[in-house]
Amino acid sequence: MSRNEDPDGEVLGRVFLSRVLEPGDELAGRWVREFGVGEVVRRLRDGAEPLPGVTFKRWEGMRARAAHAQPGRDLEVARDAGVRFLCPRDVEWPGQLDDLGDARPLGLWVRGRAALRMWALRSVAVVGARACTEYGAHMAATLAAGLAERGWVVVSGGAYGVDGAAHRGALGAGGATVAVLACGVDRPYPRGHTQLINRIAEQGLVIGELPPGDHPTPSRFIVRNRVIAALTRGTVVVEAAHRSGSLVTARAAQRFGRHTMGVPGAATSGLSAGVHELLRGDAVLVTNAAEVVELVGDMGELAPERRGPVLPRDLLEPAARRILAALPGRRAARADEIARGAQTTEDDAIARLYELRSLGYVERHGDSWKLTRQALMSVRAGRGGR
Repeated sequence: MSRNEDPDGEVLGRVFLSRVLEPGDELAGRWVREFGVGEVVRRLRDGAEPLPGVTFKRWEGMRARAAHAQPGRDLEVARDAGVRFLCPRDVEWPGQLDDLGDARPLGLWVRGRAALRMWALRSVAVVGARACTEYGAHMAATLAAGLAERGWVVVSGGAYGVDGAAHRGALGAGGATVAVLACGVDRPYPRGHTQLINRIAEQGLVIGELPPGDHPTPSRFIVRNRVIAALTRGTVVVEAAHRSGSLVTARAAQRFGRHTMGVPGAATSGLSAGVHELLRGDAVLVTNAAEVVELVGDMGELAPERRGPVLPRDLLEPAARRILAALPGRRAARADEIARGAQTTEDDAIARLYELRSLGYVERHGDSWKLTRQALMSVRAGRGGR
């Protein structure tokens, strides 16, 4: 990265800190807020006086990590793997992550073509037990497929059980899904889900806070859940025991003012005991995608049927504008036809179509896509100006 691309060193500084600090460290987040990225990096590198609130032992541990951090190298490895790094000031940064306060990610590593900010505007988390039952897997997949068909992005953690079923349900419906990992996004985990996570990266997005090659730990799975909760408009829990990590996600969602939902199970099932505990509190019982959308889509422009004015066409990225221009004016078209017209891949076309749907430009009709009535004038104006 050249000096012109990062004139104040903010990107390199945040990449450096992502290698040194643990995700969700609120003390470190406070340092960044109060002193700035540059000063925190300087003190960790130069061995200057410790920053406030940290023990000598912990400070020395951070300094040891700092001595081996190579942010430039991390960015090179990321680029080679098709991964980009987002900072909070970037246009693509989802503003709702700011609700995390000092526990906000220092940055996000993103693998995939779609714009994370646009997808997060219309997203729902579907989480639950790793060792789920056939019922749990079926409900997760069915819910995710139904949400995808209604134009919602399904977010989960890429794990075995409910997470994997939710991702597969969305992908099987030709929809959009995001996997939030507790490790480097270039290193799929669990290994048994390598093929699934690679497919998500092609058709959706794989994101995480940890730099390339970093490994997961039990604590990283727990703090990862706060990102899932804050990123989405609501969290649905499908099967969870009393001590399930998915309950951490649900309770975080409640703290952030997000909708929290649970799918009921058998009263005698220990795997549904945690869900039922949520339902006895403030969570809402749901049994299908329509009920989820009825709840999370209750927010103006995020409602399932968007009828208001669309955003100006000039705000779209060039790739999205090409997809928009490739859509026929008076009929629906399949993604492969649209991709050919825009001279891109079908996976890229699908990703861009979901972005356009979240903005009200297109609507889905089975396996095909069509311009909305509001978009026709915008597209015609754009074609006339070429």
